[in-house]
Amino acid sequence: MCQISKQEKLDALFQLLASIDNADDCRALFDDLCTVKEVENMAERVFAAKLLMEGKTYNQIIAQSDISSATLSRVSRCVQYGNGYSKLLKKE
Repeated sequence: MCQISKQEKLDALFQLLASIDNADDCRALFDDLCTVKEVENMAERVFAAKLLMEGKTYNQIIAQSDISSATLSRVSRCVQYGNGYSKLLKKE
């Protein structure tokens, strides 16, 4: 039996996500893939990233969300130095 690499599995996941056409299909896939808490945590991170991009302070974001300061710090680094948040959230 041929072993599939971790990278090939990740590539397949990202291809699947990229093929989704609408929010309902995306929600259904995430319902199958993740726990409710995992999806809620991802939603909090996206919400925090939006607020950071709007210029909100850490204290303002923590007051408006359920995100920890440690997670907010990681989101902030991704907003500043990453590729995903700034590219995708500017489309909205």
